[in-house]
Amino acid sequence: MNQKSSPIFYITKSAVIAAAYAALTYLAAIVNLAYGPVQFRFSEALTILPAFTSSAIPGLTIGCFLSNIISGYGVYDMVFGTLATFLAAVLTRLLRNVRFHDVPVLAPLPPVIVNALMVGLEITVVANGKLDMAALHHFNWILFWTNAASVGLGELVVCCVLGLPLAVMIEKNKSLKSILQDT
Repeated sequence: MNQKSSPIFYITKSAVIAAAYAALTYLAAIVNLAYGPVQFRFSEALTILPAFTSSAIPGLTIGCFLSNIISGYGVYDMVFGTLATFLAAVLTRLLRNVRFHDVPVLAPLPPVIVNALMVGLEITVVANGKLDMAALHHFNWILFWTNAASVGLGELVVCCVLGLPLAVMIEKNKSLKSILQDT
């Protein structure tokens, strides 16, 4: 078994991605951009990584969970925000072979769409870490679509302005690409 195919290497890549995601989210939180309807999580640039390695799926999922522990949406964000990241990572992995000049051009779409819908819904129905039963009973579609659009726009900006250039950099750097790629 070569080093790149070992489970320890896979777990290590996942752990590094999780740590990077959490650290970048905490950095965004310092400037009040990590949680709420207006989000520009720098960490979301890393959501293109499943196009290069399957170890990014658990890495992003764990990193998101760790990041969401301090959000104002409580356990709901730890569950549903993390689930959104997991689903987006799986979908990004499935789209990894759709490339233009070797760049996974569709990699930003799953995080944008999934987070817009799931986090938009979460922000609409969760207040101060508690499920707002009135918001569920009298669901406000305008508020939901406003929140979804706001989250989706922030996600789109980060994924395209930071994530796609990261993908280009990975493609051009053969040693980095070699480290990331699954065997």
